[in-house]
Amino acid sequence: MSTTDAPNSPADSHGELRIQSSVPMWKRWLGASRGERRSDSPEWGHRSKWTLGILSDKETDEVPGTVLLLASNRNEPLGLRHQPARTSASSLPSPYPPSRSSSRSVVPQKRTPDGRIVLNPQPEDTMNDPLNWPTWRRDAALLCLGFYCLMGGGMTPVLAAGFPQVSEDYGVSIQKVAYTTGLYMMGLGVGSVVMAPTAILWGKRPVYLAGATMFILSAVWCALSQNYASLVIARVFQGIAVSPVECLPSATIAEIFFLHERAYRIGIYTLLLLGGKNLVPLASAAVIEARGWRWVFWVVAIIVAGCLVLLFLFVPETFWDRTPRPRARSKRPALYRSVSSFRGRRPEPRPDPASESGPTAEKHAEPSATRARKDVRVGFAGDNLDEKDGESVNGRPGDSQEHGDAGAVEEKIDSAESPIETQPQVAQPVPVMVPPEGDTPDLENGRPGPRSPIRSESEEYIPTLSPSVAYTENLRQKPPVPWVHTLRVWNGRLASDKWLRILLRPLILFAYPSVLWSSLVYSLSVGWLIVLSEAVAHIYQDRNTYNFSQLGTGLVYISPFVGGILGTAVAGRVSDMVVRFMSRRNGGVYEPEFRLVMAIPIALCTAAGLMGFGWSAEERNAWIVPTIFFGIVSFGCCLGSTTSITFCVDSYRQYAGEALVTLNFSKNIFHGLIFSLFIVDWLESDGARTVFLALGGIQLVCLLSAIPMYIFGKRARMWTVRKNLMEKF
Repeated sequence: MSTTDAPNSPADSHGELRIQSSVPMWKRWLGASRGERRSDSPEWGHRSKWTLGILSDKETDEVPGTVLLLASNRNEPLGLRHQPARTSASSLPSPYPPSRSSSRSVVPQKRTPDGRIVLNPQPEDTMNDPLNWPTWRRDAALLCLGFYCLMGGGMTPVLAAGFPQVSEDYGVSIQKVAYTTGLYMMGLGVGSVVMAPTAILWGKRPVYLAGATMFILSAVWCALSQNYASLVIARVFQGIAVSPVECLPSATIAEIFFLHERAYRIGIYTLLLLGGKNLVPLASAAVIEARGWRWVFWVVAIIVAGCLVLLFLFVPETFWDRTPRPRARSKRPALYRSVSSFRGRRPEPRPDPASESGPTAEKHAEPSATRARKDVRVGFAGDNLDEKDGESVNGRPGDSQEHGDAGAVEEKIDSAESPIETQPQVAQPVPVMVPPEGDTPDLENGRPGPRSPIRSESEEYIPTLSPSVAYTENLRQKPPVPWVHTLRVWNGRLASDKWLRILLRPLILFAYPSVLWSSLVYSLSVGWLIVLSEAVAHIYQDRNTYNFSQLGTGLVYISPFVGGILGTAVAGRVSDMVVRFMSRRNGGVYEPEFRLVMAIPIALCTAAGLMGFGWSAEERNAWIVPTIFFGIVSFGCCLGSTTSITFCVDSYRQYAGEALVTLNFSKNIFHGLIFSLFIVDWLESDGARTVFLALGGIQLVCLLSAIPMYIFGKRARMWTVRKNLMEKF
């Protein structure tokens, strides 16, 4: 690609120089100009209106979520200087490790025993750090939690084969029996919003144990229900109890496994959670045929009681605060220290501008707000980083915690372009206490200064630590705690945020277009499987169609189980192949909107499966025909759920914890509950063909929203950054 610099074009509002491209707009729109944007070329400041069909922001190409993916030796998130720092607690640990910019010295990076992989995040030098637990202990926690999730995931369609029996026992219509599934999902949605902030404030272990206990009680309640109203209330209570299996295990896995170990473990958790939705109905169908529907809940109560014992023994509290601690600095005279430490910078002689002309000149932060920032780079943890390059963006060490990808954030400014003398900026230390009014704090030693500049060095003061820091510091100073110590149910408060504020944060994400679109697709992807579970007994057990027994109806779930496994295996691999291809066409730069290309196979598979299922059932084709279409629906739904989650997390990594709660809330409330209110009556009145043709049409129309999301998604991400709604709340 040939470019011509505009010699008189002024820098824009962000200080980046516009470079006019001779490549026609239609070629840039189609991405025909490979290598159009390279971080190491002069064209990096280029700001094209279109990037592979994505409409760029009017002011900047560097939008949070955009990543330099296909560089020769690095993987850099862009738009770091635009991204506001996160200031609140989350159920998920930060996806970005602490940056070395919080230290002036280069810290040796810990690696795997073979030395090939840098550990991310970096474990601490104590066996009490969950990352340092023996592998068998961490895998045991994963398997115990995964088996519990299998049971929890299967509770939505647990009565799918027993709807006629429940209807006969209580003398209600099958449509009213379907309400038990919808109201159970309502409990799941409400419970996820309630359990997530509770786990943030008091830890995940007490939430797991309390949820499992409530799960057992609710199963016994369902088994003993003497009337329909009691069963409905019990199912709502059961949904609240089961909700932790949807919103917390991802966080637990992220806390006990390194980055290079997580994908495999997340796959195990996802397979067990989604597999339970197909395996549990199969097993429950056998129990219903042999002993009746009430025995399903007795068996569930017995199995979950065993899960509770396993959770109590092998799933300890996994929380560990990895916020970078303020570094210790050399002592200075008391008067000098009491003033300069409070301001967070140490005065130094101004450097001689003449000495900065060489390529290894000292980099300085520009005090002027109008100075251009150039070449924002995030290096890998294994890169060699000079002490002079170890500054954090905007001088905030906390930024690197949320915005550094896998190492230190460097801000390089060519000081030779301007004769303005600058003063070096030093990352401000993290304050550990608030001094009384009129006192000047000494942040080096964690002690408040007296009202006079002359301080007493013998004055003793113990700073007030936040609950998370206090909990972690206590374990950090102890020798390896015995196994019996990990059996404690509760370890005290772990965060100081307000519970109601954390509860409402996932709902604010509905104002973020990327999260809203992901919620829609995720709700459809999981919701159609729930709709089918509510219709499967009506279709397969009807004497006018297939006249299956309860066990035969349960065996139908083998098809969606196989489809789900294939979808889980294919979704991530195909999506990554598409992303790499499109990033290569985009000069190595990855946009989260590239994930939206997967909307094409999602729409085709899911819509075709829904329409084919209803049509073949209405035409009374061989039972294998609608059963195969059931598996195709499951395959497409796995593609949809994987795509929606990855697109959402890639767009807003720092809000991944809240986003997962938002997606589950939408799936349970806006789809699972609403469709359960009328789906059976609709089937009885209009027939399977009309109903499922309409559902397939709904799927296609909703997936068409991927087109405007693809075009305007980047601008929408930048709009949310400017509004900064999550941090304003």
